[in-house]
Amino acid sequence: GNMGKGTGKGGDNAVESKSSMIRPEKMGKVNYIGKVSMDEIKKHRTPGDAWLLVKGKVYDVSGWHDHPGGNVIFTTVGEDATDVFAAFHAGTSFQYLKEFEIGEVDYEKTSEKLKPTQKQIDFEAAYRRLRIKLFQEGMFDASLPYYAFKMLCQVFIWGLGWWLAQKAGGSWALVTASALAYSFFLQQSGWLAHDILHHQVFKNRTVGHLWGIVWGNLAQGFSISWWMDKHNSHHAVPNLVESCAHAADGDPDIDTMPFLAWSRQMFMQREEALKKSAFGRFMIRNQKNLYFILLGFARMSWAFQGLTQVFPQLPTFGWAVKASEMTGNKAIKYMFLERLGLILHHIWFLVAGANVFWSAYSAGSPVIGLVQWLYWVFATNVFTGLLLAVVFGLGHNGMAVYHADSRPDFWTLQVTTTRNVVGGRTWMEPPQWFVDWICGGLQYQVEHHLFPMVPRNRLGRVHREVVKFCKEEGVSYHEAGIGDGTIEVLEHLQKVALEFEHQFPAL
Repeated sequence: GNMGKGTGKGGDNAVESKSSMIRPEKMGKVNYIGKVSMDEIKKHRTPGDAWLLVKGKVYDVSGWHDHPGGNVIFTTVGEDATDVFAAFHAGTSFQYLKEFEIGEVDYEKTSEKLKPTQKQIDFEAAYRRLRIKLFQEGMFDASLPYYAFKMLCQVFIWGLGWWLAQKAGGSWALVTASALAYSFFLQQSGWLAHDILHHQVFKNRTVGHLWGIVWGNLAQGFSISWWMDKHNSHHAVPNLVESCAHAADGDPDIDTMPFLAWSRQMFMQREEALKKSAFGRFMIRNQKNLYFILLGFARMSWAFQGLTQVFPQLPTFGWAVKASEMTGNKAIKYMFLERLGLILHHIWFLVAGANVFWSAYSAGSPVIGLVQWLYWVFATNVFTGLLLAVVFGLGHNGMAVYHADSRPDFWTLQVTTTRNVVGGRTWMEPPQWFVDWICGGLQYQVEHHLFPMVPRNRLGRVHREVVKFCKEEGVSYHEAGIGDGTIEVLEHLQKVALEFEHQFPAL
């Protein structure tokens, strides 16, 4: 690569392992069929019958469950996947597409409603130019000193939690402070794993994967293979409700039924099940009031889902991620390390909490110590759930929700489903530096969704470019503070609950 060492697209290290990219023999040969209308492409949108469009060419990926990026490939089948492809792949990946090619798109034969307008074509060309400009300005270059500093901060926070637990001596305030410190450690580990696995830190993907296991499995306690599958799909199709029950083109992050309904479509698709489930109806009716209580349990739910992914022997209690239920889990890259990471995570976590017990025990109150240890485990989980989920909620919840059949183009989809978080606009609002720290880069959720490989410390500069671009192109763009953003989320939940009451009055 001559585009500067270590840059995402052309860097020498940004190479996927060749064997995994090549079309598996068992999939058979593809038949080249020549020109294909968009109407025809649209018909092939399930994992078993999957065509997609990249840069005007049509590719058949039916049944390709060994795709290196996971099930995300099935989120854009039947659609133009050009920009999603560019956002996620090393530049070298493009050469492997040949194996899957079956034709090219024919807009002449395409029906009027599926033809892109000239305005749309110009708009897409403009944002592709912006991407190249940011690339040339070095916005995609990895930033090791910044992330080394972030990792050092993590070591400090971990030590603070440990010290507070040892000093507690039966004090509920100190036990709570220790639990809070560890919650911040877990949340911030999550942001680190997130950036590493988006290739923001190391352009060599194997190195990145291994560091991801350190900050994801070992530090945060989430299985990264579980998370990557879910998260990549979420990036490709934020806030999309799947087109039909057997398609995999919906966003797993809003697949929260029967606990929360984010749109009318979500409860209408499950109308029959809801008629039978008093629990489901109660949850959706009261979802605004139950929102924070549910978020408190989010970390336990996610940690558990990750465990069932790497230890398939465990019962799932129906908590599997839909995409992996449908397509089977693809081989986990480093199964042994993932398992080891999770086991060691739970060991250090319980040992750190045991400090609370020992310090109360040596102060002469073993019973209080035992109760406080349990309280510490519970409180740390609840605080972490809130710290993670409030940020996720601000990112997308209460923004536009689309049906997978009628999604807009990549840029419009990413910008209209996403909310940026600002701070310091009034004396009551937390300052911007605090928002930046607590959101771990996701305060620039819009920019992150448009350019997922840009490192966290450069998102502020990219933000200025994106705002300018949106103004020039007349695209709406939404930002809110932590407070008013959360109120927007609750108001949206209430609105959907009222629609639900209207639909299910008697039940």
